[in-house]
Amino acid sequence: MALTDAERGALVSLLESVRDGRMDVSDAVAALRDLPYQDLGYARLDHHRPLRTGWPEVVLAEGKTAEQTAGIVEAMAGRGHPVLVTRAAPDVYDAVATAVPEAQYHELARCIAVPDARPVAQREVGLLILTGGTADLPVAEEATITAQLMGCKVTRISDVGVAGLHRLLAQRESLQEARVIIVVAGMEAALASVVSGLVSAPVIAVPTSVGYGASFGGMAALLGMLNACAPGVGVVNIDNGFGAGYLAAQICQMPEAD
Repeated sequence: MALTDAERGALVSLLESVRDGRMDVSDAVAALRDLPYQDLGYARLDHHRPLRTGWPEVVLAEGKTAEQTAGIVEAMAGRGHPVLVTRAAPDVYDAVATAVPEAQYHELARCIAVPDARPVAQREVGLLILTGGTADLPVAEEATITAQLMGCKVTRISDVGVAGLHRLLAQRESLQEARVIIVVAGMEAALASVVSGLVSAPVIAVPTSVGYGASFGGMAALLGMLNACAPGVGVVNIDNGFGAGYLAAQICQMPEAD
């Protein structure tokens, strides 16, 4: 059977790692064993993914047992890339840390991160994350950790919602320097439109479930962002800080036009 482009790329990368001394033969044999995926019985880990997309699978802990999540992280760790787990409760972290002691827990974001022994080089590219209010910080923190693990330098400015517009306008220099901006806001989520009207950078809008009864758990914010009157706004799902951080990191990795 002919190799796909992804499989060919995986093998070339593996052989080059052995040739250059970055991987020993036994590790290469182990990697070949798990191509194209590793079957744990309850999960099939896509070890090809970083070769196809530049970033490995991210583990959603929600809906999994602590033991399942720990088993997945243990299988993914030590493969030359960081591991990120989202929506993880403290008991999940306890199980993961028992299997992988170097795991770190970010309580506000409910994320577990396992850095690689060779940290990803930080890119001096402007990723700015804004929050409408302090209550939006957990979602902003999830976006921050995701982008940082992917090698982005992140600046975060909190509590600059439209109820006090002067707070945002005082940050004009940071707004103009950013290459991509993530706006995290609940309530009516007008902040995304305001920011997009002030900058040339793309804006990734993250509606949050913050708000009173008529916010409908973030639906009002989601619809408000989708109906932004300023162009240049892309919207991810409610409370999806991970999705925003991932997309922003991809944009930051793109070469700038001359």
